[in-house]
Amino acid sequence: MTDLLAAALAHAERGWHVFPLRPDDKRPAFPDHTADDCAGRDPRCRAAGHHLGWEVRATTDPDRIRRAWSARPYGIGIACGPSRLVVVDLDTPKDATAGPTGLDTLAGLAAAHGAGIEPTYTVTTGRGGTHLYYRHPKAGPALRNTAGTLGPMVDSRAQGGYVVAAGCTVNRRPYTVDLDTDPAPLPGWLAGLLAPAPLPPQRPVVVDLGTGRAGGYVRAAVAREVERVTTAASGERNRALYIAAVALGQLAAGGALPEDDAQSVLEQAGVTAGLRTAEAYRTVRSGLTAGSKRPRTVAA
Repeated sequence: MTDLLAAALAHAERGWHVFPLRPDDKRPAFPDHTADDCAGRDPRCRAAGHHLGWEVRATTDPDRIRRAWSARPYGIGIACGPSRLVVVDLDTPKDATAGPTGLDTLAGLAAAHGAGIEPTYTVTTGRGGTHLYYRHPKAGPALRNTAGTLGPMVDSRAQGGYVVAAGCTVNRRPYTVDLDTDPAPLPGWLAGLLAPAPLPPQRPVVVDLGTGRAGGYVRAAVAREVERVTTAASGERNRALYIAAVALGQLAAGGALPEDDAQSVLEQAGVTAGLRTAEAYRTVRSGLTAGSKRPRTVAA
């Protein structure tokens, strides 16, 4: 058994969902294309009938892990959302320039909240930074990635994000475990700072679908896809939105539904489900584009 395979299996045993990165690189090995470029050639995309990104492919299945890491010396990515992790990324100034480190910033925030930085699973990154692993809160909003929200040199990875795991390298620089313990719960003060801003009031989107049998069919289809998105589990919402957009994109391409209306109603569904507006927009556009390649008409 190779060291990388052993490391991937060890991470999965903790309940962390792993996926292959390109050898000695931070980029995912699979898929090798974006949702916009998905033509169904990838076997897993073809089997699912839609694009499957790295987050959906991440797994704890030891058989799948053995197959992947026995084929090539892939790096190891940990998908934070499915793993219920929040990883705080503490960076250091590049090129030995002066300035606060991420650890300095976090320590200052903790002190301002009358707290300390409690021990948790800790990884030293290839560039000498630090990854602090925490358990995602059971209650409250789903946390997502941030960049600089907490201050200089501090980012975070949560739903929709991943980290390079200990046991592999990037540019021949190793990621190593600095403190091997179970991830601590994310401190409440830190969860509050990382929580997404509340959504502005949403105005209902009104779609005129006409009357008759065809209108009734399209209304039911729109309602079904909106429900798919708004009831999706945490970590599955972006995928659900893409599937819904493909379905309505087919109807729009067949002339049963104006594409602008499909875009509006799906964007609102995505934001209502907890996705960021920009993310919902991109996902809907990708799904509508994919669906337009397979138009579906509705009998009058």
